[in-house]
Amino acid sequence: MVDIEAVRNDWSQRGFTCDVWVDAPGQVWRNFVHPTDELVMPIEGQIQLEFSGQVFRPAIGEEVLIPAGTPHTVRNIGPGISRWLYGYKVR
Repeated sequence: MVDIEAVRNDWSQRGFTCDVWVDAPGQVWRNFVHPTDELVMPIEGQIQLEFSGQVFRPAIGEEVLIPAGTPHTVRNIGPGISRWLYGYKVR
């Protein structure tokens, strides 16, 4: 189990926001681009991240950094909901 408050505090100290996102089974967010770095960490279910020609399937609690300006796709690849933390680098 991921301690959301501990992650939130860690990310805040590193200059990132931190919020929870919930996706239904089969949800896909395609080709998003943000002007700042983004952190993503699954806390329930299974997600797949695609960017820079690579595919990532992070484990629960595993952090992934998506660099600013990088088109990326996030998919819920599990049979149930997925919940994940996301945060953006504060400018």
